[in-house]
Amino acid sequence: MSDLRFYLVIDLEATTSDDGSLPPEQVETIEIGAVLADARTLLPVDEFQSFVRPIRHPRLHPFVTKLTGIAQAMVDGAPLFPEAFGALRARLIDHRHPLVFASWGRYDHIQLERDCGLHGIANNMPAHVNLKTMFSEKQGLKKKQGMAEALKLCGLPLEGTHHRGIDDARNIARMLPWIVGDKRLTR
Repeated sequence: MSDLRFYLVIDLEATTSDDGSLPPEQVETIEIGAVLADARTLLPVDEFQSFVRPIRHPRLHPFVTKLTGIAQAMVDGAPLFPEAFGALRARLIDHRHPLVFASWGRYDHIQLERDCGLHGIANNMPAHVNLKTMFSEKQGLKKKQGMAEALKLCGLPLEGTHHRGIDDARNIARMLPWIVGDKRLTR
């Protein structure tokens, strides 16, 4: 990836429940958080955030509000997924190449595919890299770490609210020096 110019770190928050009332295949994105980082400096150069109005289950389950802090009013007035995804593409993707789409684990990649399928739009995302796996491999860890635990291992405090898309994307981007750069964990 020597010609790589940007890492596009994306974190999605989605409808969910803790009582089995929402099947995993019907989950929809309710927040897109993204940070564009320069591949050479690993520093953020731009970011994007949008709430997204779900259509399958428009009323948020109390569990998701408690988990994310995203209230019903935040999604009620939000754009639908095609508009929010189009705004993300226009702001951070369409004129910034070469770049890779990066997330903590595979979930965000799978969820984007589900949302694009639901709305009948082309995904057209750049290649995906799993930063969670890359972090474990680069740092020689046997166990894959959750984002909050990985931050601790890097000596970084969690900033913002965990399980908020933009805050998680910012925190993940802060760990790029330990994932794709030369920084090593001190143990």
